[in-house]
Amino acid sequence: MSAVLRSMERADLPFVHELFNDPEVVRYWFVEPTKSLAAIESTYDQRVLDDSWRRFVIDDGGRRCGIVELVGIHPKHWHCEFQIIVAPDAQGNGYAGKATQDALSYAFRDLNLHKVYLEVDNKNARAIHVYEKAGFQVEGVLKQEYFADGEYQDATRMAIFQQDFLARD
Repeated sequence: MSAVLRSMERADLPFVHELFNDPEVVRYWFVEPTKSLAAIESTYDQRVLDDSWRRFVIDDGGRRCGIVELVGIHPKHWHCEFQIIVAPDAQGNGYAGKATQDALSYAFRDLNLHKVYLEVDNKNARAIHVYEKAGFQVEGVLKQEYFADGEYQDATRMAIFQQDFLARD
């Protein structure tokens, strides 16, 4: 696998649109699969020059395999939220683990962030495994945090600190 993270470009938006309209994909992002391409383009236009967001595509030799985002980069507290989607047809090939490591390396080495956190659906065991392997630790459980599949679901907040990530090298 030769996958890399590269900056998201306007040409990637139809791929993002496809991901955000797959109910199985967005269920774990706590949103409904109702994004129009125009809405995704508008969001992209609003955030493309916003330094509090970094959006990447997981690219394996020209094949788009997923997206990664560092969201809400805070200039005082030096933390942000991590988000990832691996396309259904690319899952099970190690993309999530490598992309997570690459994004954390960027966050801690290039942006000099102190902490990266995420929220994960408690039923998403595969994602939790990837996050734990990357060094994320549980901070707490958010009870009945979001509504999906006709009922309220719990989520877990996990985080990793710069010093812990760098000590893993």
